[in-house]
Amino acid sequence: MRLIPFAVSALITTGLVFALNTKWGSVPAMGRFLSPQHGFWQNAEAADFDYNAELSLPGLQHNTSVYFDDRLVPHVMASSEHDVYYLQGYLHARFRLWQMEFQVFAAGGMVSHVLGAGEDSAFLRYDRSMRRLGMLYSAEKMLELMATDTVIQAQQDAYTAGVNAYIDQLTESELPIEYKLLDYKPERWTNLKSALFVKYISYDLAGHDDDLEYTNARNNLSITDFEKLFPVIQDSLKAIVPVTENNYPASAAFNLDKPAGADSLYFTYKKDSLTNILPKPDKDNGSNNWALAGSKTADGAAILCNDPHLGLNLPSIWYEMQLSGPSFNSYGVTFPGAPNIIIGYNDSIAFGVTNSGRDVKDYYQLKFRDAQMNEYWFDSAWVKTTRRVENIGVRGSAALADTVVYTVFGPVIYDHTFPAAPGNANYYAVRWKAQDPSNEMRMLYGLNHAKNYDDYAEAIKSLTCPGQNPVFASVSGDIAIWQQGDFPAKWRRQGDFIMPGEDSSYMWRGIIPQQENPHMKNPARGYVSSANQLSVDSAYPYYTGNSFPVYRGYIVNRLLDSIRLASVRDMQRMQTNNYNVKAEFARGILLQTDPAKLNLDEKKYMNMFRTWNLRNDPSEQGATVFAIWWAEFEKAVWSDELERSKLPMPWPNETTLIEALRKDSSYKFIDDINTPVQETLADLLGGSLKKAAIQLKSAELTGKLAWGAYKGTKVQHLLKLPAFSRLNLNAGGGAGVINATKEDHGPSWRMIVRMSATPQGYGIYPGGQSGNPGSRFYDNSVNGWVKGEYYTLWLMKPSDQGDKRIKWTMNFSKG
Repeated sequence: MRLIPFAVSALITTGLVFALNTKWGSVPAMGRFLSPQHGFWQNAEAADFDYNAELSLPGLQHNTSVYFDDRLVPHVMASSEHDVYYLQGYLHARFRLWQMEFQVFAAGGMVSHVLGAGEDSAFLRYDRSMRRLGMLYSAEKMLELMATDTVIQAQQDAYTAGVNAYIDQLTESELPIEYKLLDYKPERWTNLKSALFVKYISYDLAGHDDDLEYTNARNNLSITDFEKLFPVIQDSLKAIVPVTENNYPASAAFNLDKPAGADSLYFTYKKDSLTNILPKPDKDNGSNNWALAGSKTADGAAILCNDPHLGLNLPSIWYEMQLSGPSFNSYGVTFPGAPNIIIGYNDSIAFGVTNSGRDVKDYYQLKFRDAQMNEYWFDSAWVKTTRRVENIGVRGSAALADTVVYTVFGPVIYDHTFPAAPGNANYYAVRWKAQDPSNEMRMLYGLNHAKNYDDYAEAIKSLTCPGQNPVFASVSGDIAIWQQGDFPAKWRRQGDFIMPGEDSSYMWRGIIPQQENPHMKNPARGYVSSANQLSVDSAYPYYTGNSFPVYRGYIVNRLLDSIRLASVRDMQRMQTNNYNVKAEFARGILLQTDPAKLNLDEKKYMNMFRTWNLRNDPSEQGATVFAIWWAEFEKAVWSDELERSKLPMPWPNETTLIEALRKDSSYKFIDDINTPVQETLADLLGGSLKKAAIQLKSAELTGKLAWGAYKGTKVQHLLKLPAFSRLNLNAGGGAGVINATKEDHGPSWRMIVRMSATPQGYGIYPGGQSGNPGSRFYDNSVNGWVKGEYYTLWLMKPSDQGDKRIKWTMNFSKG
């Protein structure tokens, strides 16, 4: 029974509320918050809580039932597509309303509306950055395009009506506890909120950039050194689509020569310094996916696997469900806030995604006639700007009217009212593909309804941003992968740095034709895969960006190359594999350390590393030694070059140092330019181990030398409230490992689907179906996720209405 533990946690959290509200400027009415009739007590659910219900809803077309299994997964069996999406919206709101709305506030630059300005106006600065990026503007453009698609418009209208049907019935006592803690109430849902959520996914997956940091690096390094530190292609790359597939375009569809004068205008030192680095998504937002052909499986059926790597949050980013209507029957995980299954399968196909990591966001320095920013210099003429006033509500204060200027490149994100650095008076516009009108809902609708490869290939054409690697498998045995998105055609290094914006020569040359995006179907090797690595090798004519993870893709392909007669259990073990291939490559370098110059503790830790099995399992101490030692070694090599300017700069790719030292032990950057002596590799290895040993000794004395304890994986509530979070989980994995579980980031949904005549799925995510911390379904899957367990997924049929797996039923009638 979760009632008493929740009450205790909530009382503890009540103390935190005052601290939070001192910061945010709004204290809840504590009498109402503690009220037995309306307050937090009403959010506690007994272990035997009854979810059976008879409900009447306005706007429903037919009487419909939703069946819940023992994990509270709803199976929607509806007679019309309108009712499918209407009930999806209702259920999202019923179990995840606060999360849905709060994420939309974050997407649209409306956090201050709920939390106030915050210390040093941190929330307001965040809101301004999101508005200046064009988040609200782009969501409005998305709605305009969706309105031209009658099917998608009807789907979204039904979904929004379902959300509001729940909000309209919601009583004060039923409000999610976060509303009570923060003392506000939900607003009605709109189609714009769903569009904002979709754009937030674009931000999370295609909004990370290092252009300002790379510009700082260019300004402080020679071109030769820059190329050594930030190579475009890594030696150990295993491309998603190798050139051997013979489907690269022979030449680019556009002129990709760099502009005349680029060597002096773009590639050389500029005196500007850029320090106002705005909040950005985790660079490791990515995933693994692969599909095996029947030639590699034990029973001859294709198998599809996918595990998206995102922030580990409670409530979980995912909500699991089945959607069944007259023309489709799909199962998988959904995003509360938007219709359709996002990653899953139906009666005929399975589908999953990984992030492409392609660079679709660039900055341009502009010249304005004056500080009024009414005109800017472009192609030898003064061109008028357009203006958009962003009204940002601030709880407890007057709203801020922030005027954002739009140019041919996009919105001006940095100006004299929002500078890129103190004293930097330059103007910078941002061109981001997500700012363009798009209709990603059409892709999701198409995948949910798809029957075969042709349907899949047609559906993904609607995906423009974020660029993804949709993987496919079917009951007929086909497998495929296609890197899909609207990717700008770029010349080498275009967009790595801030570009001149006074003429059109630095603009994108166009969008790469969709057929020229990397793809393959039914390859001879018997599998397709991606792990966010570079999708192509140097033979591809277009520039794709300069830094992609390598090691997950390397070990995924190594295992898939060797596997034969694979079973579902083999795939489960592979998804949770903790082998550290980076450590394998680095071991020979680190073990060159001279033990004669080490003390007893240092020798002990070096021996732990030497005898380690190279697995990031929770109990392994060698994994901790490697993580700390390698971090200190990298710092010893890179810091004199990259930290002496005191400006934000990027760190080289995970492979750069290993690949350089395997070729040349006297690598240029081994020597510390800040000292009069010539450092050697041996000096840095020994010195870095000595620094690491201090940290390792501290970890050992506090019982945190084992990898799981040291890493301390946590699944945090969105408000970072400890009482509503799961902390100090003893989980394995890590960066560069197939099981990419870091401290607060990792596999947010593990799914495996065997494409037999009746597809069979297996999956788990680190959370639970309910967004209510007082429910046993709030975090009931976390422990199983840590252990690498899977649930058997149930693609229910209409004839299964008497199945014993049904635990509760909600019957909905037309209101």
